[in-house]
Amino acid sequence: VQLQAYGGGLVQPGGSLTLSCVTSGFTLDDTAIGWFRQAPGKEREFVSAIKSSGSRPFYADSVKGRFSMSRDNAKNTVFLQMNSLKPEDTAVYYCAADRQIINSAISNPDSWDWWGQGTQVTVSS
Repeated sequence: VQLQAYGGGLVQPGGSLTLSCVTSGFTLDDTAIGWFRQAPGKEREFVSAIKSSGSRPFYADSVKGRFSMSRDNAKNTVFLQMNSLKPEDTAVYYCAADRQIINSAISNPDSWDWWGQGTQVTVSS
């Protein structure tokens, strides 16, 4: 099982970025994928997650209305579209996967089985 996050970078406040999580070693159709982030000196926090195909994504309150998660099963890739970025969105962003995560556990990083390497997102003028 492998996951790799791409697409981070430096963006000005109010700008946009799209992160990609490329997966391999499992069937994406029936696997939950989550996005988390970790800022320096802070704990890893939940951003967004989507369970199986056709299900509605979950979002943290801090990103609701600004971030949008989608998946392309044919390309084994999950996307996180981030709009109206703020300096407080600055963090290393990670994608994670789990076969049988329950809704109540989605926001807990310890509940996820597999993790990819992160990608740095910096929002600054």
